[in-house]
Amino acid sequence: MPEPFNPGRRHQQGPDDLVPELALGDLADTATRIQSAIGSVIEGKPEVIKLALTVLLAEGHILIEDVPGVGKTMLAKSVARAIDCTVRRIQFTPDLMPSDVTGVSVFNQSTREFEFKPGGVFANIVVGDEINRASPKTQSALLECMEERQVTVDGTTYQLEAPFMVVATQNPIEMEGTYPLPEAQRDRFMMRLSMGYPSPRHEIEMIDTHGSTSALDPLEPVTDAAHVHKLVRLVRGVYVADPIKEYAVALTSATRTSPDLRLGASPRATLHLIRAAKAWAGLEGREYVLPDDIQALAAPVLGHRLLPTAEAQIGRRDASSIVADLIQRIPQPEPAR
Repeated sequence: MPEPFNPGRRHQQGPDDLVPELALGDLADTATRIQSAIGSVIEGKPEVIKLALTVLLAEGHILIEDVPGVGKTMLAKSVARAIDCTVRRIQFTPDLMPSDVTGVSVFNQSTREFEFKPGGVFANIVVGDEINRASPKTQSALLECMEERQVTVDGTTYQLEAPFMVVATQNPIEMEGTYPLPEAQRDRFMMRLSMGYPSPRHEIEMIDTHGSTSALDPLEPVTDAAHVHKLVRLVRGVYVADPIKEYAVALTSATRTSPDLRLGASPRATLHLIRAAKAWAGLEGREYVLPDDIQALAAPVLGHRLLPTAEAQIGRRDASSIVADLIQRIPQPEPAR
């Protein structure tokens, strides 16, 4: 019998906990305005928009995998425009060099000194377009900045400005001219999302609204980077009871022993699951995480890190369905009465 938990019990606050000048009501209000602004560009995808905002507030990164032309890059640009942050787009191609991503030191003839020329990663929102078209060496240039939010070039470390999020788009692996992302690279992404095709009604609305002008032109910022950074700090203070932590660990541990998987979730996946659940709870106006939050986010957080066995693939069982089965099997903690 799982240990009961008290979801609303307050905990001892630390320096990164709830920010005094903001409350969860501010987070919910700002999030609603951001979602509405992005929704004016990305038609009929409220769940995808909410998940993207969850990753932003949880200080993670997004991998969007889908066919061309469904709005992957537009989603990232819309997020950046809505929060008035800097955005840079890096088009990943086979000839892209790591220095194009991170930056390079150039010798200045007049000063007789080397000067650092920042690469495309120096922005609040970095759009890595078609990341799986670049070589693994260039893909790996993102590893340090995604994990440590810094870039080291020629022995000098440069900090990246907060908030910072990489939104990488990826074409399906079976399409021509693509390289599979290594497991270490995929594990850096907090979530993998899929845009999917719009419904006929939303596609007609898209034609009527954006058929003659750029979709981003009418989108006005509803907040700024400084306020988003405060919201990020607010999310850090969302309370997670010990039984909820144990439930998340039990779920990720089950992926490591599942006979349907040849690679389970890493400890980093557990951390990402908890951080995303805290942001999800904050967006719902709660200062504590529920088992429902873990269950809602398990597939997008864990799915891209798991490798099904050949037998599971033959049986048409993908990572998401395996995670769904594990959620049904693992008992969730019950609230204390």
